[in-house]
Amino acid sequence: MEMDGAAGVPAELQGGRAQADRVLTAQEWLHKWETGTAAFHKEHGHPLLEKYLDVLLSGRSGLRIFFPLCGKAVDMKRLADLGHSIVGVDISEQALKEFFADQGLSYCEEPVPGIAGLFSSSFYSEIVGKFDGVWDRGALVAVNPCDRPRLVNSLSIQKFVSSLISFTVSFPGPPFYVPESEVKSLFGNHCEIKLLEKVSDFSERHRRWGLDYFLEVLYILKFVA
Repeated sequence: MEMDGAAGVPAELQGGRAQADRVLTAQEWLHKWETGTAAFHKEHGHPLLEKYLDVLLSGRSGLRIFFPLCGKAVDMKRLADLGHSIVGVDISEQALKEFFADQGLSYCEEPVPGIAGLFSSSFYSEIVGKFDGVWDRGALVAVNPCDRPRLVNSLSIQKFVSSLISFTVSFPGPPFYVPESEVKSLFGNHCEIKLLEKVSDFSERHRRWGLDYFLEVLYILKFVA
């Protein structure tokens, strides 16, 4: 852990403090998708999901799996091809349409009370009810820090897998720094939490952001009665 020489404060904690009051509006997120600066998309799927897929599925088939703030994650198609029902939610209509186009899938748009539009394909299930699992590859680190409890409280699932991000320097975000202590604070009262792996995902893009390292931290969270 790096330390700030002047204040004696871990630099990664400085990053969290710099972000604490940061709020992005819906319009700002839509602009990121319109300008191609959302910076979360992985063209070939998430390697950690592939590596730990058996841990998430636990040998089960036909699961209902939720992707919060899904963007156009190719992992949705990957899991659908394995026979699972997928529900993805995102604020960006453009991201959803690009997902279907990229994957060569037809879809229809249906009105849903309280929701602007529902884009559904043959592998999408009903959007209500409980889920067997969640793959969060960027939702918790994307929502405004003040909204994290609302995201957590909206989940009604048996198993939750989350890929979180840590870094060392002050950075406005998103992504927003979510320390392990906050993961425990958000989920610890009703989940068993296991850290599966920390891996470096540092790239030239992150260097341009002013970061000196970029870690993805993969947790598996199992809800308990």
